[in-house]
Amino acid sequence: MTMSVQVVQEREYQDWLEQHAKSRKGEAKRRLAEGHGYAEKLFATKVWLPAVGHFDYLHPEYEVKDFGDQLRFLDFAYIRPPYRICIEIDGFGPHARDANRRTFADGLMRQNRLTLDDWIVFRFSVDDIEQHPRKCQQLIMHILGKWYSSEQQPAPLTRTESELLRHVIQLGGPVKAEDVAGVMGFTKLYTSRLLKRVCMKGYLAPVSKDRNASFKRVRAYTPIFNKRG
Repeated sequence: MTMSVQVVQEREYQDWLEQHAKSRKGEAKRRLAEGHGYAEKLFATKVWLPAVGHFDYLHPEYEVKDFGDQLRFLDFAYIRPPYRICIEIDGFGPHARDANRRTFADGLMRQNRLTLDDWIVFRFSVDDIEQHPRKCQQLIMHILGKWYSSEQQPAPLTRTESELLRHVIQLGGPVKAEDVAGVMGFTKLYTSRLLKRVCMKGYLAPVSKDRNASFKRVRAYTPIFNKRG
């Protein structure tokens, strides 16, 4: 039985939340359970995971203290030296419509203080995440590319990507999506996407038979053994 993309994303998302819940206590743990709702899950599963491929360095409901030592929580914090990126999700539901002037001003001052504390702040609307997820994914890639493109270390693999790479190595030789899909229980389409992600991270090399064509279609992938999964 093949496993859909949605099922895999849900599994990775739940594992990620559980890992953070285990390391928290008190208000931080309660906030993660109660404050991480529909909009945050939508961003994590429909924007971040498809764009980045993993949740490494991303923290949900991240606790910070402002200049007045007041406890605040960011929807998402991407903590990866030397930068700290705050991602906020803004909805236009009853809470947003009923916000008074004081709440509105507090939100602006909160962002100003984060900026003064060297946070890089980005905001996404729920409407854009729902209706234009691809546009949001592209912005995330541009954000990470702008601040981290000079790094030379290979990107880390997710648990699923590591398992995929292990199967590719075991199968030996150039491997096609259909070769791995049956072994892992995934659809061919999802396996193909996984192979492309692992290739982009530098662990696989593309193989093409269209050597005389101006555009080479990738037929299979072969491992690059000088990088560790």
